[in-house]
Amino acid sequence: MAEKREEPTPPAEAPAAPAPKAMVRPPDANENFRYIVRLANTDLEGARSVVYALTKVRGIGIRIAEIVADQAGVRRSERIGNLTEPEAEKLEATLGKIAEIVPHWMVNRPSDWETGEDVHLFSSDVELRLRDDINRMKMIRCYRGIRHEQGQKVRGQRTRSNGRTGLTVGVIKKTAIAAAKAAKKEEGGEKEKKE
Repeated sequence: MAEKREEPTPPAEAPAAPAPKAMVRPPDANENFRYIVRLANTDLEGARSVVYALTKVRGIGIRIAEIVADQAGVRRSERIGNLTEPEAEKLEATLGKIAEIVPHWMVNRPSDWETGEDVHLFSSDVELRLRDDINRMKMIRCYRGIRHEQGQKVRGQRTRSNGRTGLTVGVIKKTAIAAAKAAKKEEGGEKEKKE
């Protein structure tokens, strides 16, 4: 009887990170199809429809994207990679004047405090204006600016149990605090008697 020896199995390799998705050419793509379309300082995926691709631009939602596509004369369902250069430029020009096209309640910055005009911000302008607004509030020392400086909640939320940072752990009840004070008094009284 020969004994069968078990051969050690080689250690399994750790699973590698998934490879980035390869760009797939859609079946209805033109010969001049572009996989990446640069619009409003944002790279847009060419395989997506015009409306959904435009929503990847910061400050542009689905409704604004539909209006922009209609005003530029581009089909909403057309893939953005199939658009010609003049059509893409038309989309960009329409984005630039969107505040004049849509009703005043639809813009994301109505009656701007500097100019008093209705402005619709998109792309990097959204972040720049937001940072400027917060810095202005900090400079004039308004309540919201002070809360931003302190890193506290700004919009009136409760802060007793939520939004804690640092080493604060658990909840201290009033009864537990009172019991701790009473125990401290007793210890202090006993020490004085011993001396």
